[in-house]
Amino acid sequence: MSVSTTIYTRTAVILHWLIGVCVLAQIALGLWMITIPKIPPGVRASWFNVHKSIGITLGVLILLRLAWRLFHRPPPLPATMPAWEKRAAQANHRLLYTCMIVMPVSGYLGSSFTKYPILYFGMKLPQWGWDSPVLKDLCSQVHLTAAVILIALIAIHIAAAIKHWLIDRDGVVQRMWFAPPQAASASIEPAPPRIQALERP
Repeated sequence: MSVSTTIYTRTAVILHWLIGVCVLAQIALGLWMITIPKIPPGVRASWFNVHKSIGITLGVLILLRLAWRLFHRPPPLPATMPAWEKRAAQANHRLLYTCMIVMPVSGYLGSSFTKYPILYFGMKLPQWGWDSPVLKDLCSQVHLTAAVILIALIAIHIAAAIKHWLIDRDGVVQRMWFAPPQAASASIEPAPPRIQALERP
């Protein structure tokens, strides 16, 4: 098969790594900001607003990634890969997408059920919710639970990638990378040699 059928599209690769880096940074920021003391006021709130702004941006990027995935089939997994590993990979990806959708949605809803406005990098978004501590706490619990599950899924995802890269060496990791020029040129079938006319003696 040609390289174009064994790797993800360039758009998918860019979105994958961009979202991956941002999700890891967002998790680190979320774990750090909850340790910020509430006094003096303002410092903790400002970092929470940064976290919310990044979360909204991530939510949009994840929707774009899902939309792209719906219209572009992923490249096939290696035939040498056991069936149970394929099923585990599919389950892990589906759970990753589920958590990455639940987290920004629950975070946004939780912020909507407070008396404080939602600021997107300093810009005030329309306020449609109301002050409800019960709903806010419920969304916060969903958000925290999804974060814990997401961290575990990411750890499994990275461990599996390392296994395929260093142990199996079956090209699974290379599927989510940019095709090297030499591989792209190798996927093009060479033109048949030109038949030269035989010279008469």
